[in-house]
Amino acid sequence: MTVAPIGASVQAGSRILTELIGRAHQVTAIARNPHRIVSGAGVTAVKGDVLDDAGLTALIKGHDVVISSVRFSSSDSHDLIDAVRASGVKRYLVVGDAGSLEVAPGLRLIDTPQFPAAYKPEASKAVEFLDLLYQTHDLEWTFLSPSALFVTGERTGKFRLGDDQLLTNESGSRSSFEDFAVALVDELEKPTHIRRRFTVGY
Repeated sequence: MTVAPIGASVQAGSRILTELIGRAHQVTAIARNPHRIVSGAGVTAVKGDVLDDAGLTALIKGHDVVISSVRFSSSDSHDLIDAVRASGVKRYLVVGDAGSLEVAPGLRLIDTPQFPAAYKPEASKAVEFLDLLYQTHDLEWTFLSPSALFVTGERTGKFRLGDDQLLTNESGSRSSFEDFAVALVDELEKPTHIRRRFTVGY
């Protein structure tokens, strides 16, 4: 499969790229700093900017799948979705956030008193992005939310999947970048959440 991950040099994006390499996909890895992109068989590293709509459209055109793992506060949700639409690529996977997940019926994590103020600007933009995706019917999008703590860890391949509710256990709510990448590429290869959000955690 030909895949164009945007933001392929960042925390989640670099782990997704590693997972794609391990599964022998052909990858055009897009980043503002392509020298930071992990090298591997089938990988072409290219310079791209999410604020350059025409340039981004040209880079992702012709691929089977686009993956977005850029910061929501560093991009424009309408422009990014429009670039994917203009490219003609139908399958679009998005690295989401935990703030939009529910901790009780109708209550999102971002709206709880204990949600860190420092994370609210990014989480608010992620909520806006997800709301816009729910109005997008001409793309086969999927929005994958991590758990509350999204951290460096191990690739275990052992995790739980959920829908709109924050996953927790006796240790709290956590997912590693590595296992998140496994869940996302699993979804890429065998889609089960078309035009839906889901979440991954332990």
